[in-house]
Amino acid sequence: MIAVEKALERYGAPVYVRKQIVHNIHVVTELEAKGAVFVEEVDEVPEGAHVVFSAHGVSPAVVNAASDRGLQAIDATCPLVTKVHREAVRFARDDFEILLIGHDGHEEVEGTAGEAPDHVTVVNSPEEADRVVVKDPAKVVWLSQTTLSVDETMETVRRLRERFPELQDPPSDDICYATQNRQVAIKKVAKDADLVIVVGSANSSNSVRLVEVALEYGAKAAYRVDYAHEIQQDWLDGVETVGVTSGASVPEVLVQEVLADLAGAGYADVEQVRTAEEDLMFSLPKELRQDASGRRDDRALGGRSRG
Repeated sequence: MIAVEKALERYGAPVYVRKQIVHNIHVVTELEAKGAVFVEEVDEVPEGAHVVFSAHGVSPAVVNAASDRGLQAIDATCPLVTKVHREAVRFARDDFEILLIGHDGHEEVEGTAGEAPDHVTVVNSPEEADRVVVKDPAKVVWLSQTTLSVDETMETVRRLRERFPELQDPPSDDICYATQNRQVAIKKVAKDADLVIVVGSANSSNSVRLVEVALEYGAKAAYRVDYAHEIQQDWLDGVETVGVTSGASVPEVLVQEVLADLAGAGYADVEQVRTAEEDLMFSLPKELRQDASGRRDDRALGGRSRG
């Protein structure tokens, strides 16, 4: 979000953004009001215009298409996603077959797979792990989309390793720390909650996963909302304890609005469950680190997930 705001400040409206910068309807709506124009593909962007690549990352084919149109590209890919891209390139160079655990059609999966299309097979679920075919079981590695359920990912890996004992792990954890932290926290909350409310958008993978994790770990009911006004009265009938969490790209103001709405409904006693401190900071995209006078702008981006 900050990258798009900075681009609008620097270059003026419109600034084009390929796909949603993060998967959150509130963030997208706010940026549109400031002059951002969201497009599906770079061929919708006028030649020579500024275009921001979303936090989910893009394939080399998209980068080349933008260059062919003379677009001024600003790469806002999350560094954690960039890390997975580099892993894909390295393993493909060493002629490994890459089993990419993720969801077909998700922008992040498309971008990572596009780094090494001849070496990547997407594995959508633990059940697919039982059916995947590889050419050489001795040269197989798994990578993952960064916003998945940790438990489901590791179950997929377990099944893959049963079939391919020489399966290699990525050099470091691929799943985003913000995604993991929220899943760990909701596991603690869910067992004592009659109801869990997840603030996040329907196309946010990590928000959807939080609903699933809450139900799996004992919540009697769990629902996802974008805004506080979407909470339905019948969800609260007979409920004593409500757990609240949010997707990793959700603005804090939306969570506070949900808490205020719940307080008005009689749930004013709030206990915070904290499992980790999120203090990792990311730099602005390199294209935005110098202002018009040539001075560097090292303003940092808070470490958030993409959804």
